[in-house]
Formats: sequence, structure tokens, C-alpha cells
Amino acid sequence: MRRGRNGDRAATATPETAVVAEHPTIGLALGGGAARGFAHIGVLRTLAKHGIQPDVIVGTSIGAVVGGCHAAGQLDEFEEWCSRLNTRRLLGYLDVSFSGAGLIGGGRLANRLEKSIGRTVIEDLPIRFAAIATEVKTGHEIWLTRGLLVEAMRASYALPGIFPPVHVGGRWLVDGALVNPVPVSAARSLGARLVIAVNVNADQFDRGGTIPDIGVDIDDVAAIDDRGTLRNGLRTAERLLKRQFVGHRGRPGIPSVMVDAFNVMQDRITRSRLAGDPPDVTINPRLGQIGWFDFHRASEAIAAGAEATERAIETVQDAVATLV
Repeated sequence: MRRGRNGDRAATATPETAVVAEHPTIGLALGGGAARGFAHIGVLRTLAKHGIQPDVIVGTSIGAVVGGCHAAGQLDEFEEWCSRLNTRRLLGYLDVSFSGAGLIGGGRLANRLEKSIGRTVIEDLPIRFAAIATEVKTGHEIWLTRGLLVEAMRASYALPGIFPPVHVGGRWLVDGALVNPVPVSAARSLGARLVIAVNVNADQFDRGGTIPDIGVDIDDVAAIDDRGTLRNGLRTAERLLKRQFVGHRGRPGIPSVMVDAFNVMQDRITRSRLAGDPPDVTINPRLGQIGWFDFHRASEAIAAGAEATERAIETVQDAVATLV
């Protein structure tokens, strides 16, 4: 077992491998989606209200964060924190980096997560848990099933270009949504006989048609302006970059363009993966216009997750009954 600083066990990167179920199990596959993923909190709350507790949780990106907090018994504290998020607090967590492999260093956010879950080790969790990540060099899907929970979370949400890769078990890892956005297959391999998938991006795109005839208007060219030069060095650059995460009316910022492009790709991968390995039940929260960076709308996302679960609860209960 690899050890981290202070003797703690660092998260361990494990390529995908099957695990034989020891008893009837319910698995949750919690998908990625940044701020939209706060809906997972509402899903977990509503399932618990109806007496349904997962034996296996596998999460990608924000799904790994919410699922990990639940597995560690810290969902209440995490929900309280995210419900207090506003634009100002969010910007405070953005430690802008001009020298690393991402726009955001990620240390402040990781420290905040560690404040909630401490130095929890995945093997000590009361349920089976895995966070999905992607190895940069090979494209391998990595299941983080051992070691420090906070490091597994951090690797799973390391969106390329936004956060730097995370070094785990001798591998450089980034966001798991590149390979498995809603990790149904991993939940099954970790022993789940019944898998409930939560896709927080199901209502963002249609089937992805083709628009064959588009041209460039003179107004489009006029919209490209000179944003000016930086006069006050890095401090001004940092403020401008942080402002990009908030966005501009009518004009997407650099981070939102990167994330929206990533989201299109994730949507196509999700459709393909779920078609090849469909879950037993799918919960699709209706998140409307909640964007990936709308972290200040956590309460809306949580409510949407709860509502979606209530709509699907009879189907879930019928599926659970088959395990008995």
C-alpha cells in the first residue's frame, strides 16, 4: 500500500477489474456535471426517505464528491456548505494558476473537502466506493478504490484545462467523465446486482442533429472586439480570469467554452456507454438552465434531484423487490 504524507495512505489507481458480489446489493452510479451534480444530494436524501440505502456507490467527477461524502457520513455538512455558496465565495476557492497545467490550482477546494471528510481512507468506508478517473497518457479508465478519499475525489473532478492532473499511484489522472461519465459498468463490477444511474445532464442536449447551412454575418465579425491590454500585471490577470468563470451576458468566457465543449463530448459518451450497459433504473433530474458553473444554485439542483427520484420511486422499489 502506497503511503502519502504523514503516513496516510494515498489514493491508489486501480485499472478496471470485476468483483464478485457477496450478497444482493444496490448500486448507485452518480454521473458528472459540476454544479448540476448537486442534484445527487436530493437523490440520496429521497432514496433514504423511502428506506433504500446503496451498498455500492461509484461516482464520476461531482458524482464522486457527493457519493464520497455520503459514504463517509458527511453529506449533511457538505450540503450545508454547498447551500451557502454564492458567487463571491466561489471565487474565493479559485486559486488561479499561471504556471501549472490548469487555470485553477485546486488546492483551496481540496482543502475545503478535506475539512469535511478529513483523512478518510476508502477501505474504511462502510460501503463499497469507487471514484472514476482517466489516465492522461493512456486513456485508461481508472477506478480509485483504495487510499485517501479526498485524493480520489480530486482526481475524479480534475477537468482538463481547468484543474491540473492529479498524481496517484504513479499515474497522472484527470476527470473520469472522459471515459465513463455515468459509471454503471463499474458499479456492476464492484458487486451491484441492481444499478440505479443518475444522469444530471440528460436534459441538456437533444439527439445532436446536423445543421448544414450556416454562414457568417457582418454582425458576427463586429462582435469580436479587443479586450484591451493588462496594465497591472498578474493581479489584474487573476481578476479577469476569475471573472471569466462568472461569465458575460451574451458572451461565453474561456472556462465556459472549455466546459461546454467537454459537456458535448460527455453527452455523446454517456449515450454510448448507457446503450451498451444500461442500468436497471435511470433517474434524470430536470435541471433546466442550471449551468455547470452555477454553484450558487445548489438548492435548486438538490430539489430537482429529489423531485426526479420521487417520480421514479415506484420503478426503483419494484426493481429492489426483485433482489429479495
